[in-house]
Formats: sequence, C-alpha cells, structure tokens
Amino acid sequence: MVDITFKNTTLRTAIAQAKVVVSKPETIEAIKNNTVPKGNVFAMSKAAGLLGVKRTPDILPDCHPLPIEFTGVEYEINELEITVLFTVKTIYKTGVEVEAMHGASVVALNMYDMLKPIDKGIEIHAIKLLKKKGGKSDFKDTFRNDLTAAVVVCSDSISAGNKEDKAGKAIIEKLKSCNVSILEYTIIPDEIEAIQNKVKTYKNQGIDMVIYTGGTGLSVRDITPEALLPLLDRRIPGIEEAIRNYGQQRMPFAMLSRSIAGTINNTLVLALPGSTNGAKESMDAIFPSVLHVFRILKGARHD
Repeated sequence: MVDITFKNTTLRTAIAQAKVVVSKPETIEAIKNNTVPKGNVFAMSKAAGLLGVKRTPDILPDCHPLPIEFTGVEYEINELEITVLFTVKTIYKTGVEVEAMHGASVVALNMYDMLKPIDKGIEIHAIKLLKKKGGKSDFKDTFRNDLTAAVVVCSDSISAGNKEDKAGKAIIEKLKSCNVSILEYTIIPDEIEAIQNKVKTYKNQGIDMVIYTGGTGLSVRDITPEALLPLLDRRIPGIEEAIRNYGQQRMPFAMLSRSIAGTINNTLVLALPGSTNGAKESMDAIFPSVLHVFRILKGARHD
C-alpha cells in the first residue's frame, strides 16, 4: 500500500452515487408499498452498503483499513430510475472516495438481487464519485507563491566541519515543494549573538520566513529558543503544538523538543529540531498549511 505515515489527520468526506433503472412501473410500486418478496428493498440494501464499506480494504488490496465514522444512504426516485447517494466520513490520513463508491455499488447490487424475481430488465448505471472533501488538496490553491525563506543550521559540530548537515537540506527540499524561494542557507555555531543577528538581518531584508534547525533540545549548548524568544513579537502556540503532536505519534522523545514559532513584524520565525528526522517531520507536520499565516500578515496575493 502507499505510504501515508507522513500525512496529517483531517476530516474526510466523500459522496458517491449509483443508479438503478427498473423496466416497469410496477417494480417501483412494489418498492414503495414494501411488497417485494425478499423484503424491504431500501432498508436491506442500506444494510448491505454499510457492510460493504467496512469490507472495502478486504476487497481492494491497495485500500488502507480506516475508521468509518459516518455512513449515510439516501434514495431518490425519478420515474423508473432510483439514484443511490452514499456518503462516508472519517477523520484520518487518507480519503474515503473508494469506500463511498464501493458502498454505492453494493447498495445497487443488493437492490438488483432483491428485485430480479419481479423484474428481469434491471440495469445499474453511473457509479461515480460526486464530491470529496478533506486533506491537502482542499487548501493547496489558497497559498501565496511569492514567499521567500532563509534556512539557518545551528550546530557547533557542523559549523566546524566535523559533521554534514542533512536537517537543513531536508527543510529546503520541503520548502521548494511548497514553491517557497530559498534566499539564503547558512550554518552557524550555537551562539546567542549569531542566532539573533541572523534573524534581525533577514527581517530587515523582508524575508518572509526564517527557519532554524538545531539547538532546541536540552543540552547546555541548545540555546536557540533562548536566543529567539526575546525577539518575537508574538508566539504561535498552535504551530508548536502541531509539531510536537506529529512527532510524538512517531517517536516517544519528541516531547523533549523545544521547537518554537512566532513572528517578528511580518516575518515568520520557526526553530525546529536539529536531527534529520526531527526537522523533516516538523516540516511535514505544518507545511503547507502554515503558509496560510501570510494571507493574514500580507494579504492573499497570487502570482
């Protein structure tokens, strides 16, 4: 199956349809009057659809097992045509489009099975997805694409040439995937003055975001938060919480990170862990959604 471990959990909704076309008015009357020999067509077909949704990953090998938190079935009758509207909701990392289409298909098949003794001309038409909502695709077009960033690696060992930087490069890769231009990438030692000078310079240059990696742990030399906090106009606790929550779901020591987020004027400042996985997962946790901050700080310009 496709790897979805990096995705964020969001509310996902899908609505699918199927159309059952009978061949004579008497069939519709039998459904309405509940005189079909096999029982109540709508009620039993709904039950079959609910079971079908739950069994979707058992039938389709690439579908992830996921929690189904709402399923709704509606019927619309138009002369000899019955439209099945099937809605599925979940709060999870991947969508429920296939589950909704599978549910609609099973409802239609069960209707066919129940009605075939009284109508030999039934057809099933137009099984398709009508609507889906949730996940990254709902928000990807709302972000500015003229944003700039500076990436600062805070590390005594890397600045001394004793170790290769991978965390900063992971951050840059994520930024580029979000159409953010990298104006500077630099490596500095864990020194308060050096950390502060960088963010002041970038703020004066009008760079939109400054992302630090390293120095957010608990060792004596981890002083990135202490350097940045006095300079922030406002903290953004929700970003910090999102980073730690995402990390904690993946490894038990993420709670020890002191990642911070805030603004200096219109510049977004982030301090992320120095490990490669910590930096990458922190970026996955908040990007591209965090770019919405610039709709508030700078307006909703699109280029």
